[in-house]
Amino acid sequence: MLHTLWGIVKENKIELLEEANIPEGSKVLVTLMPDDLDSQFWIQDSHRSLDAIWDNRGDDIYAKLIS
Repeated sequence: MLHTLWGIVKENKIELLEEANIPEGSKVLVTLMPDDLDSQFWIQDSHRSLDAIWDNRGDDIYAKLIS
C-alpha cells in the first residue's frame, strides 16, 4: 500500500513532519517538490476529492426530484 508522508530536509537527512511507524529497512520513494508547487499540489488534490464527492451518478436522482 502506498502512503504519502510530508517531510523536510535538514542537514542532508529527511525529517518527517508527522509520526510514522516505518519498519527498519523499508524501501521509500522520495519526490522533491519545489515550494511554489506546494499550493498547486493541494489545489489539484482538492479538485480530485471534490469531483469524487460532487460529480457522481447518485446525485442525478436528486436533480430529477428537484425538477
